[in-house]
Amino acid sequence: MVRPRTINPRVRRRAFSITRPPKSTALTLVMVLFLFYALVPLVWLFINATKTQGDLFSSFGLAFGDSFALWDNVAATFTYDDGIYLRWLGNTLLYVVVGAGGATLLATLAGYGLARFRFPGRSAYFAVVLGAVAVPGTALAVPTFLLFSQLGLTNTPWSIIIPSLISPFGLYLIWVYTIDSVPTELLEAARLDGATEMRTFFTVSIRLLTPGIVTVALFTIVATWNNYFLPLIMLSDPQWFPLTVGLNQWSSQAAGVAAEPIFNLVITGSLVAIVPIIAVFLFLQRFWQSGLSAGSVKQ
Repeated sequence: MVRPRTINPRVRRRAFSITRPPKSTALTLVMVLFLFYALVPLVWLFINATKTQGDLFSSFGLAFGDSFALWDNVAATFTYDDGIYLRWLGNTLLYVVVGAGGATLLATLAGYGLARFRFPGRSAYFAVVLGAVAVPGTALAVPTFLLFSQLGLTNTPWSIIIPSLISPFGLYLIWVYTIDSVPTELLEAARLDGATEMRTFFTVSIRLLTPGIVTVALFTIVATWNNYFLPLIMLSDPQWFPLTVGLNQWSSQAAGVAAEPIFNLVITGSLVAIVPIIAVFLFLQRFWQSGLSAGSVKQ
């Protein structure tokens, strides 16, 4: 009878220590601090959304009040002022779907074309894109307002949607990602098989670009969802306000002669406003896959 070989415990521990990544106490503490910094505002928002107007000022910020009024606050948020919050939510969804969706599409097409095709003025175009990335959006808000006022587009949804269609950073990100993730050999093979450029893009390239497209989509969705300054100067009709401007208007009701503070609704509305963003992130994160083209090209 042959006895099975036994592994020396010291050798086993040594092998385990080699394969297991080393721990860093300092790095762990830093990550805990970052996690604490990110979660405390969310915890504060949820806890205070469960309080009544009186409990907000009579209890500690990170402690629950005397009564759990979350569902009452949610109902009051959606019914206050003839349900204007639902209108603001619909406006925000409109700006995100059309503006951020269009920005993602345009950035994908332009970035892919810039990376895979040669045409006159390509270098100058790329320089303009890099320069646009360095310009903050707030610096362009006033010139954009003056331009749109001349065109008669202020106080309309187009004054928010059209500027949102331009995403220089998204274009640059797709350009970089295309160079790294879409092998030229795959495109040439598709062309040899008789595929047109459009068919090659939609059947080969776009599958490899999915992680980059999702990243650009998340950036543009969050930027459009949180856009505040541009709607503030472009819109004067509350019927076209997004959630950011509308909630700020509710918060401003606490000041003035005829003050009507509704801080509990402002906090609850802010809590409801972040739920779609969290849902979109959880849904899109499954598309973040790397190495889709690994092994497709023989070196």
